[in-house]
Amino acid sequence: MSSFAMASGNQPAPAVPFCLTADSFSTHVEHLAGDIGERNIFCPNALADARNYIAGEWGRQSYEVTSHWYEARGLRCANLEVTRIGREYPDQILLIGAHYDSAIGSPGANDNASGVAALLELSRLFTTWSPATSIRFVAFVNEEPPFFMSRKQGSFVYAQDARRRGDDIRLMVSLETIGYYRDERGSQRYPALFGLFYPDKGNFIGFVSDFRSRRMMRRLVTSFRAGSEFPAEHIATFRWVPGVAWSDHLCFWRHGYRALMVTDTAFYRYPYYHSAKDTPEKVAFPQLARVTEGLFHALARLSEEGF
Repeated sequence: MSSFAMASGNQPAPAVPFCLTADSFSTHVEHLAGDIGERNIFCPNALADARNYIAGEWGRQSYEVTSHWYEARGLRCANLEVTRIGREYPDQILLIGAHYDSAIGSPGANDNASGVAALLELSRLFTTWSPATSIRFVAFVNEEPPFFMSRKQGSFVYAQDARRRGDDIRLMVSLETIGYYRDERGSQRYPALFGLFYPDKGNFIGFVSDFRSRRMMRRLVTSFRAGSEFPAEHIATFRWVPGVAWSDHLCFWRHGYRALMVTDTAFYRYPYYHSAKDTPEKVAFPQLARVTEGLFHALARLSEEGF
C-alpha cells in the first residue's frame, strides 16, 4: 500500500484501510451496466433502479443519504448526496461527483458506471478516515442528452441550489469515464495540436480544468502522484476545447465554483463511447482500482492541506 507525508496537519497520512480489488469495481459496473443496463429519462425504471442501488450502497456504508428531487420532462429525478463531515473545517466542502445515467442506446459501463464505482469505493474508504474538511459525494442524474448543458441537467440543478444555500464548495471533482486503458502506441487521440505535448498511449488518467481552477488541479495532481505510481497527465485550458467542459464540472463553473474533471479522456480514447458496445467487459478493473486508490490519497491530502 502506498503512503505519503502530509504537508500540514497532525493526522498521519492514510493507508488504504482495506484492499481495493478489481472485483469490488466489477460488482458495481456489472450491476449498473449489465443487470440494469441503459438508464436515463427514457428508461425510467432502470434509472430508478440505479438510483436505489447507489442509495443502498451508501446506506450499507452507514451514510445518511439525502435525495434532491426535481422534475424533468414530467419524471421525478434525484441527485443523491452523502457527506463525511470535516473534523476541523466542517463548512468547507470538497465535492466528488459522478453521473449515474447513461446515454440513449448505451448501457454505460465506462460512461459512467466506472465513475460511479469509483465514487462508491471512495466514499467507503472515507468511512475509515476523518478528513479536515468535509468530503461530499454526489451522484448526479441527467448528465447525458437531452439534458446536457441545459438547466435540467442534474448537476446544474444541484450547483444552482448549492449556490443559493451558500454551500462553501472549495473544489468540485467530476469522475467521468475513467475505466479504459491501453498501452499500444496510437491508442490515445487529442484535439488539434495537443498531441504534440502529450503521450500517444492511452494508459494514463487525465486531470482537466479551466484556467480559474488550474491551481487546485495542480495541487490535486501533485497529491495523486505522491500517493500513486499510476500515470497521470493534466491540462488547464479553454472551456471551448471539445471535451474539456463535457461533464458535470461545467455546471459548477457556471455557478462560480472551482471544478475539474478526472477522466480517461472518453471519446479521445474509448472507441465504444455512447454506443451499445459500452459494456462491462471493456472496463479495465485493476487499473480503475489503482486510480481510485490514488484519488483517495490525493483527496485526503488536499483536505489536510486546506484551501
